[in-house]
Amino acid sequence: MRAAQVTRLEGPRSIEVSDVPEPAGDGLVVIDVTAAGVTFPDALLTRGLYQIKPELPFVPGSEVAGVVRAAPAGSGLAAGDRVAAFPGLGGFADVVAASPDVVFPLPGNVSFEAGAALPMNYLTVHFGLIRRGGLRAGETVLVHGAAGGVGTAAIQVAKALGARVFAVVSTEGKAAVARAAGADETVPAEGFRDAVKELTGGTGVDMVVDPVGGDRFTDSLRSLATEGRLLTIGFTAGEIPTVKVNRLLLNNISVVGVGWGAFWRARPDYPREQWADLLPLLDAGQLDPPLGRTFRLEEAAEAVAELEERRATGKVLVKPDR
Repeated sequence: MRAAQVTRLEGPRSIEVSDVPEPAGDGLVVIDVTAAGVTFPDALLTRGLYQIKPELPFVPGSEVAGVVRAAPAGSGLAAGDRVAAFPGLGGFADVVAASPDVVFPLPGNVSFEAGAALPMNYLTVHFGLIRRGGLRAGETVLVHGAAGGVGTAAIQVAKALGARVFAVVSTEGKAAVARAAGADETVPAEGFRDAVKELTGGTGVDMVVDPVGGDRFTDSLRSLATEGRLLTIGFTAGEIPTVKVNRLLLNNISVVGVGWGAFWRARPDYPREQWADLLPLLDAGQLDPPLGRTFRLEEAAEAVAELEERRATGKVLVKPDR
């Protein structure tokens, strides 16, 4: 089969497409890949900067959608099923194998392209907003990186849970993406703290969703209302911020880590429980990932580079030629 491999740790441009053996089943679900989602960890992996460091060469691609070719007995899956999956690695290929715990039924009204955009981002923000952040209907949520995959997922899940959502964006094009995802208001990245103060009558927001990090972290803390929560999801800006903990005392605010993968790996039933929570929202059309550019498998290097260089709006996809 054809697969996009990382053969040296020199960034996205080091991804090369070659012929590799198909993955064996061995208790796993074998999936013919229709579309694969591109995630920020894919970019980190190409430079050896992610916490997981697979042996070279390896095939990146943590989330896919496609059709089951074979499934182990008792998995609840069968050949021909439409699914989304989170294999972790191996998705940029014609065929991938994944544990049954992270293979999910894909509703008929959800395209394969949208399905490939769901597992990492939507399950991460579901975990962050509900389990870690305790979001309640009627609260206000500020979302950084609001035109990206995590950002648009956070907007849609927060809206489905009854929140009012403010989206932080850097361009009008990204503002349009955030509004299309359901944001109630968009605010510019430059000066977002003042915009939040005005929109909330000076009280601040109940929750900040931050997949960006960097130098906006302190102003995010200052944008929180009393007992507000800042969800730390990632650091696409490159810099891991620090916090002076006395700031947490002033308004009784919290900084909350959102490590979805670290959590469910010790609780393998959890991702399917999350998917069951999301299915009614998918069926109702409340979750509809905004899609960005689609690249052929041979263009996987460019797809990952687009994400790393923060040129992407919506979910970037890689699709094998069929």
